[in-house]
Amino acid sequence: MKKAIITGISGQDGYFLSKLLYEKGYEIHGVIRRNSSMSVGNMALLPEKVRESITIHYGDLTDANFFAKLLKDERPDELYHLAAQSFVGYSFQNPSSTYDVNISGTLNVVNAIKDYSPATRMYFAASSEMYGQPETVPQNENTPFKPRSPYAISKLAGFWTTKTYRDAYGLFMSNGISFNHESEVRGPEFVTRKISQAVGRIATGSREPLKLGNLDARKDWGYAQDYVEGMRMMLQHEKPDDFVFGTGELHTVREFATEAFSVAGMRIHWEGKGVDEKGVDEQGNVVVTVDAGLFRPLEADNFLADYSKAKKVLGWKPRTKFKELIKIMVENDMKGKKG
Repeated sequence: MKKAIITGISGQDGYFLSKLLYEKGYEIHGVIRRNSSMSVGNMALLPEKVRESITIHYGDLTDANFFAKLLKDERPDELYHLAAQSFVGYSFQNPSSTYDVNISGTLNVVNAIKDYSPATRMYFAASSEMYGQPETVPQNENTPFKPRSPYAISKLAGFWTTKTYRDAYGLFMSNGISFNHESEVRGPEFVTRKISQAVGRIATGSREPLKLGNLDARKDWGYAQDYVEGMRMMLQHEKPDDFVFGTGELHTVREFATEAFSVAGMRIHWEGKGVDEKGVDEQGNVVVTVDAGLFRPLEADNFLADYSKAKKVLGWKPRTKFKELIKIMVENDMKGKKG
């Protein structure tokens, strides 16, 4: 039986990865940041048999001693380093915290592997945000990185730390450059879940409009469940490497919102320009407004994944289309609003 440690197991990707590894027969250990309520986040949503099979280690990745002891004691076959401060907007508000968790935390993970469990295969969750505002479309493993947020900078530091330790010490450490991947358990601070939850409220009687930022921001959105399959594939590969995961489709925030309302049986149209733009339903009700305060200081979009390397080398490709992803999310949030 293989043993895997998942940092950030309480998040979206940890939820789907836990289910996948359980199905594959792994012994699963999860790292959760200690909190007063002992909350386990999305782990609470896992099927009982999966949840009860997981061994939880409460600790902080910024504590080098904690992680060193964990690796020395457990010596896992695989380690999926998903834990991060992952919200771009917050990284502008608190860059110091973002750097502490994302850079220092990653350094503690790779050092613990090097010193106490060098046979462990590690996956690092890199991000398409590292590309910033790319000049070439689509982006692949060779596209230059030009980060435009503290979050993106911290992820790039983790990416290069992983590569450097791989090359310097001969360790099996791989980077997955995942483009935006969403789901029904995505955090409510992310725009896609914000949209699906608002549509759920509005479709069941709420009169509070959905407030969005840049409607023209374009992203490559996929389904998180597909992406964690790629993560595991990377650690089964014969050698460590870096891979892009995405869908190869580009859509705006406006498109996402329009389709989300459509899933709920609501047709909306758009009026106005810029911060005065509004989404209006067939009865003339304003259901979407633009809030200038939600714009990023530096926009990063135009992300379009060229995942041809992952397809050729790993046999990976996304299975869930854009409209199907939105349908999954909206129907889940409508069901929640109906009780």
